[in-house]
Amino acid sequence: MPSLCERLKQLRNVYRPKLTQQALSEELNITRAAYARYETGDNEPDIETLISLAKFYNVSIEYLITGKRNGKCINLFSHKVNPKLAILCNELLDAPDDKLDHLIHFWEFIKIKDS
Repeated sequence: MPSLCERLKQLRNVYRPKLTQQALSEELNITRAAYARYETGDNEPDIETLISLAKFYNVSIEYLITGKRNGKCINLFSHKVNPKLAILCNELLDAPDDKLDHLIHFWEFIKIKDS
């Protein structure tokens, strides 16, 4: 399982590919060098920085530290996420694959119908 430093790199490079260490460090009110040490594993963020990172990436602190999502794919505290989407996403985490396949086909039907 990836470590905290690997998850931080993944979140920044995969999920926010144009986000630089400099831009993120400014968002967190820390130096770029301090943030770079988090990604290399030379240092670990304090709890306040972990909270800021969790809010910024819309993940839980537990996910940052352990990689476990605790049954939630979207945190509802984010003002950027439509609450209906967050509820739906969290409900779908436990859905069996055959139900997810039906839902995907139904969604494709809706998109075609509305176009």
